[in-house]
Amino acid sequence: MAEISSLCVYCGSRMPTDPAHREAARNLGQQLGENQIRLIYGGGHVGLMGIIADATLDAHGQVIGIIPGHLYDIEVSHEKLTELHVVDSMHLRKEKMFQMSDAFVILPGGLGTLDETFEMLTWRQLRLHDKPIILVNHKQYWQPLLDLINHMITAGFVEKEALGFFRVVERMEDILPALLAAPEEEIPADISKF
Repeated sequence: MAEISSLCVYCGSRMPTDPAHREAARNLGQQLGENQIRLIYGGGHVGLMGIIADATLDAHGQVIGIIPGHLYDIEVSHEKLTELHVVDSMHLRKEKMFQMSDAFVILPGGLGTLDETFEMLTWRQLRLHDKPIILVNHKQYWQPLLDLINHMITAGFVEKEALGFFRVVERMEDILPALLAAPEEEIPADISKF
């Protein structure tokens, strides 16, 4: 059983049109705070990012934001976090988020969320880590992505074992049990290879 004390959450920095996605982010933040699981995220106060940070803080949890300087400079950062790290680039942001996290959860989001998700999946494919990755297919949001991955497998560009790099859940209440049921890590993360 994996011990999760810091969870990296990738999610949208825009406000979704469906209020159910806002409520889902709020729900996860509350779960993290109540279970004393530190939230590691992109440091913003907008969109789902801001909602999950606020909900975690409201539930007396710790929230660590990591934001590149160019976004901090245009006042997108959240100013009430437990810690806010300002880094020099998007690459350093993703590296630091990886280093500080025991596992990853992907909520609905846009191109940036896809970028972060595929980087973690690619690093997993290259055996650079085996930290748990949970894709939250809330209201079937990620179904087109899952269909694409299966299409790539059928076309021969991706091995079928890639489906084991992550776990899919649909309900918010299944996220923490899925993380707790994840096997212990066996691959020591060597950040110098990234």
